[in-house]
Amino acid sequence: MPPPERLARAALARVAEPGDPLVGRWLAELGPLAVWEALRSGGAALPGVGAERWAGLLLRAGRAAPERDMGLIGELGGRFVCPGDREWPSQLDDLGVARPIGLWLRGACSLRFVSLRSVALVGARACTDYGAHVTAELATGLAERGWTVVSGAAYGIDGAAHRGALSVSGATIAVLACGVDVSYPSAHRELLDRIAAGGLLVAELAPGDHPTRGRFILRNRVIAALTRGTVVVEAGRRSGALNTAGHARRLGRHLMAVPGPVTSGLSAGAHRLIRGEATLVGDAAEIVELVGEMGELADPGPAPLVPRDLLAPRAALVLDALPGQGDGTLAEIAGGACTSEADALARLRELCGLGFVERVGERWRLAPESTRHARAVPASAPGGP
Repeated sequence: MPPPERLARAALARVAEPGDPLVGRWLAELGPLAVWEALRSGGAALPGVGAERWAGLLLRAGRAAPERDMGLIGELGGRFVCPGDREWPSQLDDLGVARPIGLWLRGACSLRFVSLRSVALVGARACTDYGAHVTAELATGLAERGWTVVSGAAYGIDGAAHRGALSVSGATIAVLACGVDVSYPSAHRELLDRIAAGGLLVAELAPGDHPTRGRFILRNRVIAALTRGTVVVEAGRRSGALNTAGHARRLGRHLMAVPGPVTSGLSAGAHRLIRGEATLVGDAAEIVELVGEMGELADPGPAPLVPRDLLAPRAALVLDALPGQGDGTLAEIAGGACTSEADALARLRELCGLGFVERVGERWRLAPESTRHARAVPASAPGGP
């Protein structure tokens, strides 16, 4: 049986809409157990809520079954991650009272580790061939450099971003506006399964929950907060990608945009960003140059990314399986670690994000000048462990 506080958060994830600031304040002031007990018991309304809304929350609470939801996510091979967990990405705390109550995950990678070096690629659903091509090139280039590509699994730019990363066996994260067991859009069922197999599906909404227009907008704040920077590839003047860009700007993340034809309405939003606070980028190297200023590309100095002893046991076994000199194939490393290739690939992606290893084509090696005892990230580095 999960701990009571975890069950309370799972219940509240079913009751509250993502990013609800009122519920966020209750959690900060009262704690999840007290908030869930007030809703479950149907007692007096908590501070700041009107009678009609409180009645609606009580109706939802009556239908919540956190034990069932925890069982469902377990059957999917997933998990529910809460603030304070080892896997929780601390950069999400920048959202304040709009921080997720918890996150439902599907995939073998550690969300905390693979999001250390991550970039969001977002844009129009009805994108042009130009937009899809540029997105795929950016995603491929970022993945080949060991960066995780984050997007929302929608049609258009989102799908091109995920496919570009997967095409070179790179890590990619899809932040969903529905449950991690819901294939939305339905035409992306296969793509979502591929992301879950090689990266991560992330959702604030409990299993089985379906998307709404408002939930698409609300999940954008998670995409922006999770990553080091957001790139708007192609967007019209009213594109939802501009909402993600706004969150990135407010959170102090790097904001970038790709120029397009001045005659294309689908580039009008990106051009407006470039005229404002966004930086024009045209390839993966320019993106990495910018997001690296946040600490990932800076000279770490004599002291180490993460102490070797803090690695999870399975990641440590994979690190030990890499040759001291030269490089090795995925199959060789998996055999050396006595694990499956899928598990070895997930661990290698985590180690890459932590600076222990790097990818060379389809092979892997220890990072230059690295030892099996990594350098520690300075305490001031955002998102560091």
